Amino acid sequence: MSSSSPLSTPPADGPVRRTRRKEARPGELLAAALDLFVEKGFAATRVEEVAQRAGVSKGTLFLYFPSKEDLFKAVVRENISGRFAEWNDEFDRFEGSTQEMLRYCLFSWWDRIGSTKASGIPKLMMSEAQNFPALAQFYQLEVMQPGNNLIERILQRGVARGEFRAMNLKYGVMLVLAPMIFMVMWQHSLGICCGNHVQLDPHQYLTAQLDMLLHGFCAAPSSEAMEITPA
Repeated sequence: MSSSSPLSTPPADGPVRRTRRKEARPGELLAAALDLFVEKGFAATRVEEVAQRAGVSKGTLFLYFPSKEDLFKAVVRENISGRFAEWNDEFDRFEGSTQEMLRYCLFSWWDRIGSTKASGIPKLMMSEAQNFPALAQFYQLEVMQPGNNLIERILQRGVARGEFRAMNLKYGVMLVLAPMIFMVMWQHSLGICCGNHVQLDPHQYLTAQLDMLLHGFCAAPSSEAMEITPA
């Protein structure tokens, strides 16, 4: 039989398809894990469920992620902490006022994290941190600390430029974080089961919060602080 016979020649896309499938597995596992962690919490999620949802065996999952803790850390890095370098670079290049920078911070956070499945991660950590102190420490180091530092940079910029009055930066950061935390807690708890008459429009809510923050932070009243419009 000739070596060019169709019976002895593998399909042209066979190896390519297998390679593509293998390369896609980590991403598929991370997506499945994110879904399950947000739906069920860390403790209740089993690696078998993650593997099944991703369409692979449990053994295949462990080839990429040796434990459920490693899988969770990879999910956090993929969706949140791995993006801080990019976000800091954006603020290094930001040319607008600090009021505009703070507005960009709130609304870009909503577009990139708050409105996505990843917004369930902060709620998960708040509810389960006490039972998993090692994960809580990881989250503190890789998410909370760099996030706080980024917001503190914004406030320091405003103070240095005379746009914001002098403040206790530690608690100024907490004031900026508060509406973000409230939104993720709301949409992953009471917001799921409350009627339409009490639902929150995220952009209107963040606009109202930004208006109050700027009136509190600004060194003097400004038309910019007075005229905050939704994204």
